[in-house]
Amino acid sequence: MAEQSRVLIVDDDEDILVAARLMLKREGILCHTEPRPDRIPHLLKEGSFDAVLLDMNFAIGANTGREGFQWLKRIVEIDPTLSVVLITAYGDVGTAVEAMKQGAADFVLKPWQNERLLATLSSALKLTASKREARQSAATTKELAGVNVDGASSTIIGSSPAMARIFALLDRAAPTEANVLILGENGTGKEVIAREIHRRSKRRDQVFVSVDLGSVSESLFESELFGHKKGAFTDAKEDRVGRLVAANGGTLFLDEIGNLPLYLQSKLLSVLEQRVVIPVGGTKPISIDVRLVSATNMPLDQLGREDVFRQDLLYRINTVELHLPPLRDRADDIPVLIDHFVAIYARKYNMPAKKVSPGALPRLMAWRWPGNVRALRHAVERAMILSAGPMLEAEDFSLPSTAGQAAPTPAPPVATSGNALILDTLDLEAVEREAIRKALSKHQGNISHAAQDLGITRASLYRRMEKHGL
Repeated sequence: MAEQSRVLIVDDDEDILVAARLMLKREGILCHTEPRPDRIPHLLKEGSFDAVLLDMNFAIGANTGREGFQWLKRIVEIDPTLSVVLITAYGDVGTAVEAMKQGAADFVLKPWQNERLLATLSSALKLTASKREARQSAATTKELAGVNVDGASSTIIGSSPAMARIFALLDRAAPTEANVLILGENGTGKEVIAREIHRRSKRRDQVFVSVDLGSVSESLFESELFGHKKGAFTDAKEDRVGRLVAANGGTLFLDEIGNLPLYLQSKLLSVLEQRVVIPVGGTKPISIDVRLVSATNMPLDQLGREDVFRQDLLYRINTVELHLPPLRDRADDIPVLIDHFVAIYARKYNMPAKKVSPGALPRLMAWRWPGNVRALRHAVERAMILSAGPMLEAEDFSLPSTAGQAAPTPAPPVATSGNALILDTLDLEAVEREAIRKALSKHQGNISHAAQDLGITRASLYRRMEKHGL
């Protein structure tokens, strides 16, 4: 059932209050009547109203409307979304115009016609609803601009020399409008850095839009980024706003940009140079104003090859380069990262925070963490769930028994020939490990392409890589 509208009626004429209350009650509108205007601030703070009917003259013999304008100003200050309809027995065009200038939704003369008052009040109620919806949308956008997608803190943790260099670059680059290219292995926190750049920029109150190009199929690339018009292709049943337009005024983060095929790179370059987007199936260009932050796990020397990535696009996206260090090169940050993740999962699972045992910490710091910070975070979550003792032990993190120790590399149980696998064992774990290793080698570490070749999702590949220590 729809919630009833609530209207506050303020007039020093008791007959007016009774007449208005009875009329609106028949229309299903809840009313609160008040003869004293000095009660308005209290009433607005105590109750929730959708519109106000406000008399303009309260003093005996007054006909200037000055009091009404004063109380109109006060109401707008208390709640800018609340629509106010002024009512008076003394009115002219000049008064009506002035009322609109000062924020009134409309102006009604006494004695009013019921139909006219109801139509005016209906419009005022719709205006209030529209204002409040817009305010909620703006608040949501602002919230999205600074919150990590998975709900965890996006604070950058670390005090190692490697991270100190990153912080120094962030301090200089983030407040500018420069395009930033973030380079680093999977799991090093490229999106966290991108969000931090946005948070420190002049666009911090605008939206942050993230697009994982590794998960967008080539056939949907243009629709995803540029949008489409209804009927542009078989499944285009309605207009869709592309990510570039959605990010207008804010920051657009293109993750896995190294996966973009060459022919699509040229289209992206054209949009970035012209700063206009034409939706698929459309003809009207839409101007955009976005700050671009890109990321890739592809080494820069490989990204610099003409047959892999357009050099003119590379120049466009990497005004500033940030090279994120792998976790193995910032092992000093592991204890504080663990404490940070422990606090997150203690809140999430409503359990006490635990410390890592003195015997486990050296093994955690010596482990190379192939999945970097992402792998450490998953390991901490698992440890918090599985730990039965007062402290977190090495076994709770499911580390290999040789983690932190120098151990010989076992001979591979699966032989390979070219891109084919020759099975020397029927051990499924060994076969899976070698298949993943082969796919990663074949695609030079490109997670999206390797996952596609293996017939699994990126998330599944990450989990298997972590399981096998790849």
